[in-house]
Amino acid sequence: MPIIPKTVTERKMSEEGNWTTESIYEALAQSKPAGEGEIEVELVDGADPGILITMVEFGDLPLLMSVSGSQVLVETLLWPVAEVDDAAAFNEMILKTHKILPLSTFGIRQGPDGTDYYEMFGSLSAGSILESVLFEIETLADNAMQAAEAYQSILKNVA
Repeated sequence: MPIIPKTVTERKMSEEGNWTTESIYEALAQSKPAGEGEIEVELVDGADPGILITMVEFGDLPLLMSVSGSQVLVETLLWPVAEVDDAAAFNEMILKTHKILPLSTFGIRQGPDGTDYYEMFGSLSAGSILESVLFEIETLADNAMQAAEAYQSILKNVA
């Protein structure tokens, strides 16, 4: 059996072969999309550190990535719940149609300003290869843009 050398980022994964917040940050910062200016990555310190990913090619869309145990979560806020005319009808609609946006789903969570927001998120195994992580990031950004376009007519403040 041939011996295949591990890359620098693979060696920095945990002993279980999973990413940590720090190791995935380093890998993303050294990735081709970061080197080509398609994404910007910033380590966000705190009780639960995370990674702010700015998707330059998607109008500077901010994504937040976190690693917890065996899962990597990537999420972005969409719009305040209060901006939807009929939240119950909208919730029913997105529950029925969200499968058209692969690898992503909707949720509601409190934003940094204390307001409830619709969010889009995706998750994958903390043991995923870097290419899969990059694919998830790009897919989530693309899906968030598609959702904003598809559902904009339902929001209150749309001209």
